[in-house]
Amino acid sequence: MRLLHTSDWHLGRAFHRVNMLGAQAEFIGHLVTTVREREVDAVVVSGDVYDRAVPPLAAVELFDDALHRLAELGVPTVMISGNHDSARRLGVGAGLIGRAGIHLRTEPSAAGTPVVLRDTFGDVAFYGLPYLEPALVKDEFGVEKAGHETVLAAAMDRVRADLATRARGTRSVVLAHAFVTGGEPSDSERDITVGGVASVPAGVFDGVDYVALGHLHGCQTITERVRYSGSPLPYSFSEAEHRKTMWLVDLGADGSPAAERIDCPVPRALARVRGTLEELLADPGLAGYEEAWVEATITDAVRPADPMARLTERFPHTLSLVFDPERAPDDPEVSYARRLAGRSDQEIAEDFVAHVRGAGPDEREQAVLRDAFDAVRADDAVREVAR
Repeated sequence: MRLLHTSDWHLGRAFHRVNMLGAQAEFIGHLVTTVREREVDAVVVSGDVYDRAVPPLAAVELFDDALHRLAELGVPTVMISGNHDSARRLGVGAGLIGRAGIHLRTEPSAAGTPVVLRDTFGDVAFYGLPYLEPALVKDEFGVEKAGHETVLAAAMDRVRADLATRARGTRSVVLAHAFVTGGEPSDSERDITVGGVASVPAGVFDGVDYVALGHLHGCQTITERVRYSGSPLPYSFSEAEHRKTMWLVDLGADGSPAAERIDCPVPRALARVRGTLEELLADPGLAGYEEAWVEATITDAVRPADPMARLTERFPHTLSLVFDPERAPDDPEVSYARRLAGRSDQEIAEDFVAHVRGAGPDEREQAVLRDAFDAVRADDAVREVAR
């Protein structure tokens, strides 16, 4: 069976101030063409179809167009909701849409109920594990501690239990939206840390033939059977080095996967440049970036006059301007933002406690801070779904 694995469309999202809807529509067209020309048997979309719980109308219309075009091809599609989606909204009409071969899996309770497709070699069971917000699903899965690993492990127990009841030789595919250990994140993914832990080990998914992951925006291979497709378009300059692709996966008679990367259309190249303003304006080595979307970091000791206006004369598609003067790390003028770069909310809070009290928090106080951050994040998730 030939699968096309994609995820993280983020329909409705902009890239800085650039509306990406046209590029997203071009990607959908490319996906449909790939399905037709490469004789794909099933499409899997591993979450974050939309960029937010209440997407703009234009994004909903594009999604509707994608569903119609996939249904017209007669190729089954399995989709799950991600942490950016409203599972309840995305799942509206799932029963009716399923009759057209578009299978939406947004309910955690259905983790052990697969979509079963058949090819020459027998059945392939597709299990959809939507994004599982630990605080919201721990009761569903009967776990005491709300954590990504515990709820995913409980969901996978249901998958393996169902698979054990099926005919011998039934192959299996799991769709999941999670941060798996070994994956490389970028700046454009929403933080899903719970209890100070964001990732889960790949071993959670043992016992199935292929795991189609979503959430991380870079295409990557965790193991030969566990892969991220990544987002089809860039959503931050941290993705400047990404090659945006989908996975074309041939699932053999014995369940072994053979994967090929299919390139996605590139609306415009990304470039990150750094130096003094005069260096950026004069350096001939930067000529290849003049038509790219540019993030420019200015290192002048004193902020120059009209830097954006001057930069756009050479780089008309400059979208981001960062002022980062070259100074020693212990220089008191080093910016607060720079000192905090790469630090988690938990670490920042602990540093604040140490600053005002003279000593950092003990283990009990660290746990209180973790619980507070987890409660706020879970409350935000509930509020977003309820909007």
